[in-house]
Amino acid sequence: MSSSPLSRALLSHSAVFVLVLACGFAGAAFAQTDPGPRQGAAGVGGPLPGLDTDELNYFNAALGRFQEVDSVSGTIMDAPPGIQNGSGLGPRFNLNQCSGCHAQPAVGGTSPATNPQVAVSTLDGAKNTLPPFITANGPVREVRFIRNPDGTPDGGVHDVFVITGRSDAAGCTIVQPDFPQALRQHNAIFRIPTPLFGGGLVENVPDNNLVSTEAAQAALQSSLGITSGVFNHSGNDGTITRFGWKAQNKSLEIFAGEAYNVEQGVTNELFPNERDTTAGCQFNALPEDVTNFSDSGISNSAASDYSSDVVNFAAFMRLSAAPVPAPATASTTAGLQQFTNVGCAACHTPSQATGQSVFTAQSFVTFSPFSDFALHDMGERLADNVSQGGASGEQFRTAPLWGIGQRLFFLHDGRASNLLDAIEQHASRGSEANQVVRNFNCLTRQQQQDVLNFLRSL
Repeated sequence: MSSSPLSRALLSHSAVFVLVLACGFAGAAFAQTDPGPRQGAAGVGGPLPGLDTDELNYFNAALGRFQEVDSVSGTIMDAPPGIQNGSGLGPRFNLNQCSGCHAQPAVGGTSPATNPQVAVSTLDGAKNTLPPFITANGPVREVRFIRNPDGTPDGGVHDVFVITGRSDAAGCTIVQPDFPQALRQHNAIFRIPTPLFGGGLVENVPDNNLVSTEAAQAALQSSLGITSGVFNHSGNDGTITRFGWKAQNKSLEIFAGEAYNVEQGVTNELFPNERDTTAGCQFNALPEDVTNFSDSGISNSAASDYSSDVVNFAAFMRLSAAPVPAPATASTTAGLQQFTNVGCAACHTPSQATGQSVFTAQSFVTFSPFSDFALHDMGERLADNVSQGGASGEQFRTAPLWGIGQRLFFLHDGRASNLLDAIEQHASRGSEANQVVRNFNCLTRQQQQDVLNFLRSL
């Protein structure tokens, strides 16, 4: 039986070559063309294969919750028909809907082509001013400040919008942060939404699998100058955290609870306190999102109906299928080989495997996220100077590449809109990717194009 292109590429890891030609960081690579987002059906957004009837009903109900639109107290019906309207928006927020941020190429993805933050800035009478980093055709962004006014580390999210002026927030008069000043002081950094597809597979990879997979890459990484690949860990139980740009969140539920509170301002059972306690801006009893003590009957799943929004959001991610790559071509098969040869696969590890799972057909499944889920020093160009958990201001989790073929914006802050730029941005003083970028730039034009075609096939 012949082996697959992926299998052949994995077998070549031990024989990967390191080019030593002085090709530099920029030059040949920019002679090539990013084919752009792959056209056709999204191929993502659906449930994991093999779910039983109850699990499938739960996924579909959770998907509906993920699309609900929040107003301050649930009294404004902005949502499309058939989608439950939520409450708890604000006092400060970045958007009013999970699926607004996670939209491309389907619900659960990342930033769409048209930024919904522009419309929500003045929705229902809100009087927000758009800061310059929020544009109609740019990515959805959250903002973090690097330092507090006294110079101590900040790193927290400073929401773009406030509910002041909204028809359902009478009496609230808080103002937006002073973003122009933060920009002048080079004190603001940005993050874009991470895709959520296949999250349950990632969550179910045992720590020892991650550790052993990373250990198997150690010699290869060392030969490429990659010396500090480490995992972020929970400060309490010591286990590996793996969600978020710096792998700062332990589980999908924690990821969802934090995002609900930070991005939409909705307090919940995991994050029960308002981030802004200004008098006149408090409209609901806390927490605003809770377990239901009776079956609401809003869906075909009692499990969903009893559960809070946060639990539903986690279920949607947990039961979501992984992205499906396009059929291989001669160019994408060659591109996978070159992707491996230049060293990209040293960190963007093609395969991981789950452990035993309570979900149907998800035990001991091998999948292809193209990530080691470890932290790596990305150098001064990509550094955001924000620490989270054990991640320093220069470290980021290796971004999973599955689904990258249909993404519009790249890197943690969305600064790149094509893959060539994203590749070159990996190179700078202190970056562990410097040798890999040199190797890429030493490829022939056709080989570079094959790599780009391969990435767009994922």
